Amino acid sequence: MGAGLYWFQPWKLWQDDTVREALPAAAPAGPSPTSAAPRTVAEGTFISHEHATTGTVKLIRLPDGSHTLRLEDLDTSNGPDLRVLITDAPVKEGTAGWQVFDDGKHVSLGKLKGNKGDQNYEIPAALDLAEYSSVSVWCDRFDVSFGAAALKAV
Repeated sequence: MGAGLYWFQPWKLWQDDTVREALPAAAPAGPSPTSAAPRTVAEGTFISHEHATTGTVKLIRLPDGSHTLRLEDLDTSNGPDLRVLITDAPVKEGTAGWQVFDDGKHVSLGKLKGNKGDQNYEIPAALDLAEYSSVSVWCDRFDVSFGAAALKAV
């Protein structure tokens, strides 16, 4: 029984972790005033999969040329071993979309910092963002998406 409790961690369904991170401020790459502000280059809205999930995802180019993935107004269930994945999988409604995000090209940007709020995830510099089209709040323990968003250029 103890192993089952550890594996499923049901108490997390009643615990919320709220994060309120500000957008990172990186030093400008040069003297140009147009390079001084972060710029959203792609965004999407979460749809629910295994658990009700709402909020927006933004891919933001910082003044130094680096990129950050930002989750805003995220609201999902807490769970064991939740990750933020950037993937090449299409976002599908319903159960057809629950388990596709680790099938193709995907990169874990780290553990989900909280199941509610605003949070930032650094994009590795070597990542070719043109190859990725979606983001998932992914439960690594059970290989299922809690929710996902398609990234659309803005």
